Parts: sequence; C-alpha cells; structure tokens
Amino acid sequence: MAKPLPPLSLYIHTPWCVRKCPYCDFNSHEPDGELPEATYLKALLHDLDGDLALAAGRQIQTIFIGGGTPSLMSPTFFERLFNGIRRRLPFAPNIEITMEANPGTTEQARFTGYREAGINRLSLGIQSFQPAQLKALGRIHGGEEAITAVGQARAAGFDNINIDLMHGLPGQTPSLALDDIDQALALSPDHLSWYQLTLEPNTAFHSQPPVLPEEEALWDIQELGHQRLEQAGFERYEISAYAKPGKQSQHNLNYWQFGDYLGIGAGAHGKLTTIDPQGQWHIERRWKTRQPDAYLRRDNDPRGFVAGKQPIAADELPLEFSMNALRLTEGVAMHAWSAHTGQPQEALLARLHTAAKKGLLMEMPEKLRASPQGLLFLNELLAFISDE
Repeated sequence: MAKPLPPLSLYIHTPWCVRKCPYCDFNSHEPDGELPEATYLKALLHDLDGDLALAAGRQIQTIFIGGGTPSLMSPTFFERLFNGIRRRLPFAPNIEITMEANPGTTEQARFTGYREAGINRLSLGIQSFQPAQLKALGRIHGGEEAITAVGQARAAGFDNINIDLMHGLPGQTPSLALDDIDQALALSPDHLSWYQLTLEPNTAFHSQPPVLPEEEALWDIQELGHQRLEQAGFERYEISAYAKPGKQSQHNLNYWQFGDYLGIGAGAHGKLTTIDPQGQWHIERRWKTRQPDAYLRRDNDPRGFVAGKQPIAADELPLEFSMNALRLTEGVAMHAWSAHTGQPQEALLARLHTAAKKGLLMEMPEKLRASPQGLLFLNELLAFISDE
C-alpha cells in the first residue's frame, strides 16, 4: 500500500516594494509606475494551472503571501485571486491564509478589506521600534506607525497577528534589543518571529557592511531575549519563532515538517512529491521566472512559468529533511525520518551516535530532536547527517 502524500500548502509571491531594504535578499523590486494588478492576477492563475496536476487532488491546507510587500496590492486583488484559486483547488475547512504587510503601506480600510477577502493571519514586518535602527535598515516606517498598524489590524478583525523583529542590528545594544521585544509584547501579538540580521550576498549590506554588535553582545541579546519571551508566555517552537499556545504558523510548520507546497508568482519556489507505480515517493523542487517583467511575458509563452526543476536525489534526502525538521524545538518523530527519506532508522542512529555524545541531540531514539546546544550549532549537527 502506497504511503499518502504529504500535506499541501500554497506560496504566492508578490515582488514589488516601495523601496529595497539594504539587508534584503528576497526577490523584491521597486515598481516602475502603477502596479499591474490585473495582469499579475491573470498570470498567477495561469501559473497555478500549470501546477494543478502536482496537487494530486489534495486540499490546500495553508496559503502564505510573501514578497516584496503584498500589502501594496489591493483587497480586491486578493478577493479575485482567492476566488480563482478556489475554482481550481479545494481549501481545507480551517485553512490558514497569511499575508505579509509592512507598516507605512496600509490603512484601516485596507486591513478591513484584506480580512473580508479571506486573509485570516497577518505578519507585520516591523523589525524594530527604534528610530536609529529603522533608519539603518532602510525601513519606510517609524515606531509609531508600527504601533498604529497593529491597532488597525486588530480593529479590522485580525485575531492572529505575527510581528517580525530583527536583532543584532547596527548600533543595537542588549538594552535596545530588549526594548524592542517589550514594545512588541505591549501590542499583544499572537506570534513573534525574532531573528538575527545576517549579511546576505547580493545585498547593499554585503557590499558595504554596517558595524554590527560584537559577538559577546549578540550572545547576551539572544539569551536575554529568549528569557523575556518565555516569561511572557511565548513558546519557542522553532529556532526563530515564538508563539502563544495554539498560534504556531501552520504554513511554516508544513515547511519544517517537510510537507509539500506549490509556489506561484515571480521567483516563487515549490517542493512537490509524486508517487511512481511502485508506490515510491519522488520529490522535486521547482522555481518560477524571477524578474517580474519576464514573469509576466511568460504568460504568453508556451514554456510556461517554470524557470527550473531539480529532483532531490535519494542520497540528498537525509540532509534535506533534517535541515527543516531539526529547526523545530520539539523535533519530529523518528518514524518520520524513514517516511521522508526512505532510509531505515538504524542508519540514522548509527550516523548520529557521535552527535548525541557531544550533546547536540536529545530524546533519541524516539525523536529526532536537537538539544538547546544543537539549535545553537545546527550546522555542526547537520554535518553529522551529511557525512557518508
């Protein structure tokens, strides 16, 4: 009997931003004139048409709209988009639909419109409340605008709100980092994504690096911030994610548990599983044309929107699976290892014996779970898994 396919999510990319932030390595572009909403909507649905066979009759469990800045698009755009998707794929009854939004690109009426269109989870990219840090990051909003945006979202009916915060920022002290956390907590979010600034290739910060806090200050920020969030009732369930009970991001959980996801929009990525006649899984990653103008031209191109495909080879599956699963603080059941990699548990246990002795793992053999030290040194832990 063939094992069932993994749960299926949908990622939708909107590639436009008011201004490109110097730390951002995402596929985002400043628009040249008015946003082509109608043209992009048509292209997104045609893009989805090309992937429908890969859905294999599964319901969409979650949708995540990222960018860029999705909140530059109108509520009507999303209403029409969701109507078009529903005509093609069934939605799970309790589907989670998340949209990223930036303070400074929204207003009360738009939040109300997004909620009425069917978006039921909001992720606000605040990053910091401090004027100096916001200026250094190139953000277009101030701290007061961020506070106002959360209030407007609540008034519009959103009862599931994430706040994105960054730490390790230029000129940031542990005191300033904790102040950011305290200001975020005062807004009563349901979820906090709290992650360290990294200097990624092909960004302005990479070519002209800012002065970042020293290593000792970074360790203090992480330790003190983690304590402050846990004291406030937030559970750390992933390396950079904290949630109130029952408010974990279901979309991101599907990523980390190695579920499937369709990706539509300029530069969107997907991971899809198919089953061969012998009942074996085959997993493929695919990505779409990256530049917005080129993506829109692909709508009239017989090649479609796919820019590339890459099957995940059997010997790559252990690392691919573990890179995701080990980010979860609770890990995954050991039987999931065999289900997703096709390898016996014994092979994994033998491979990780040394990692367990070094204190990087816990709760073996029932679970594949990183210890607190393993979460801090995840690359070191993954090196044991990638060893032949």
